[in-house]
Amino acid sequence: MEKRSDAQNFSKQIFPAESIDKYILEKKQSGYSFSYMHVFIAAYVRVIAERPQLNRFVMNNQIYQREKIYVSMAVKRSLRDDGEETTVKFEFTGKETIFEIAEIIDKDIAKALSYSEDNNTDKLAERVMSMPGFVKKLLVRTLKAMDKYNLLPKSIIDASPFHTTMFFTYLKSIDTQYIYHHLYDFGTTGLFAALGKTVKIPIVENDQVVVKKCCEIGYTMDERICDGVYYARSFKLFEKYISNPRLLESELIQKVPKDQKVKKAFA
Repeated sequence: MEKRSDAQNFSKQIFPAESIDKYILEKKQSGYSFSYMHVFIAAYVRVIAERPQLNRFVMNNQIYQREKIYVSMAVKRSLRDDGEETTVKFEFTGKETIFEIAEIIDKDIAKALSYSEDNNTDKLAERVMSMPGFVKKLLVRTLKAMDKYNLLPKSIIDASPFHTTMFFTYLKSIDTQYIYHHLYDFGTTGLFAALGKTVKIPIVENDQVVVKKCCEIGYTMDERICDGVYYARSFKLFEKYISNPRLLESELIQKVPKDQKVKKAFA
């Protein structure tokens, strides 16, 4: 399958929210203002660091491995129908603690939401959209061709939210259910995670049915970057961190061996 949109698979995870709520409350009492967004992104970064095949992408029938971890996210400057939307792309090494990750997230979002300063993504989009229609079409085709053969300038890749390890959609912040978002054929995104609002769900505990407040996450994944067993074990590892976010408070020390069979890339 040549197109990313033709190779996308879908999955869903459900977690009781009790451990997350308890952790966020504990940290608040210690002076930290954490949200579900901070906890989930920190857990994803840790899992991707430990499971490096998740940080791959396919371009022009070649598999590439990123050196760093990138998480893109769309944010609204105001919650109105006509409110401006922008995109941020967080950059991580994978070794960060949840405290360091939260600091990066808050700093980048604050900068993106500021009306006084457009980010590089906004500047790039404005330049493209200001062009005549036929020029835009020609430019997009040219960019796609350059992307296919790894000829895009690093400045464009750095500004592009589509050249990222994963997209994270924080639908919980607008009280909306999770979705399964499509993958983009432009860029390199192979993972999409959409965290919806918390809901009450009947679950079985100790052979008893109980109703609990739960998180629901919808995933869309490029099946070409790794196999089903690798994805399944990665989901299990993610469950471990979400069930006990304190594990994210220490820096990742262990060295994860890189796959020497794939090419290296910075996007």
